[in-house]
Amino acid sequence: MTSGPANSAEQPWPVRTVSMKVAQWIDKLGSVWVEGQITQISLRPGTRTAFLVLRDPSADMSLAVTCDPELVRSAPVPLREGTRVVVYGKLQFYPARGSLSLRVLEIRAVGVGELLARIERLRALLDAEGLFDQRLKRPLPFLPGTVGLITGRGGAAEHDVLTVARNRWPAVRFEIRNTAVQGAAAVPQILKALAELDADPAVEVIVLARGGGSVEDLLPFSDEALCRAIVAATTPVVSAIGHEPDSPLSDFVADLRAATPTDAAKRIVPDAAAELAGVRELRERAAGALRGWVRREERALAQLRSRPVLADPLREVERRAEEVERLRSAARRSAEHRVSGERTTLRHLREKLVAVGPAATMARGYAVVQRVNGRERHVVRAVDEAPAGSQLRIRVADGAISAAALGTERTGGA
Repeated sequence: MTSGPANSAEQPWPVRTVSMKVAQWIDKLGSVWVEGQITQISLRPGTRTAFLVLRDPSADMSLAVTCDPELVRSAPVPLREGTRVVVYGKLQFYPARGSLSLRVLEIRAVGVGELLARIERLRALLDAEGLFDQRLKRPLPFLPGTVGLITGRGGAAEHDVLTVARNRWPAVRFEIRNTAVQGAAAVPQILKALAELDADPAVEVIVLARGGGSVEDLLPFSDEALCRAIVAATTPVVSAIGHEPDSPLSDFVADLRAATPTDAAKRIVPDAAAELAGVRELRERAAGALRGWVRREERALAQLRSRPVLADPLREVERRAEEVERLRSAARRSAEHRVSGERTTLRHLREKLVAVGPAATMARGYAVVQRVNGRERHVVRAVDEAPAGSQLRIRVADGAISAAALGTERTGGA
């Protein structure tokens, strides 16, 4: 490889050298296929070159395109601003004016079938990443303070959302961002508006609204960058694009899909009339429940008051007093009967005791002899216990006799 001339502050390259090097580098790229959206067509009669501007739908970037006018005239579908195309050509750098353009040799329009196939592939990709997961959906506030609205300027969608929402809740406030809703400029403008509204702390819900249209018209709302921005937003987003059959990818990633802009207005704010009717109904139900409770308590109180114990409180006391007196009489009779029985038993025992006691024995002529030794007295049971000279005390039935032992005499059986 041949090295170029030295380059430094002392030996700078002239403009022509830089331009030639850029031209050489771009020439090495060769021919390429490029997809984009036509935003400008300049086709003047009698000219040998047609000029177009090709824009990236997902970014604010464009590329100048030149081609033979016949390519534009003989395109398979009429080319106009907003048409999605795939072109084949070679990049050219013009050193004289420092400009870059794509010299196109072939133009192919992107058909509806191919657009739908691409949308379906993107749908599968986003679904596989979990961006459609219901667990990611954020609930909408019951009564948002401010609603962000992204829609086309002066369109039916804007009118429907504002009219229906204000009819339902007159105090609702809107922060409106009018953007392109189709064509090459739609996605960048919608992304910018979405970022602005999401950064506004007063905005509590954002609505993307657009009327119906063809697949090409609704294509910006199936853009991958927009879908990812909706998921990344911290503010709940409602997608109200087209009519019921339309299903752009924004419907799947948004926190709520509305069938139409009118349906979105009904979903984001409550109906004041319906809410007032609900409050009235709840008040009536609460009042009815309270009245029913009072009636039940009145009936219960009346039943309690009608009972004998409350109708004549002293009667129960008197009845209890009579019962107490009856029980006292019964207890007294029972005690007297018990005492009488015990008294009879005691008399019988006393009689038995007297019959077998020493007094009865002495009454039959027996005596009890005790030897007196000072203050002690011992019953004499044998002759040896009362030797001659012992002081004796002899108890008989009617008293006691003092005596002295003169001697002892044993009986024959001792």
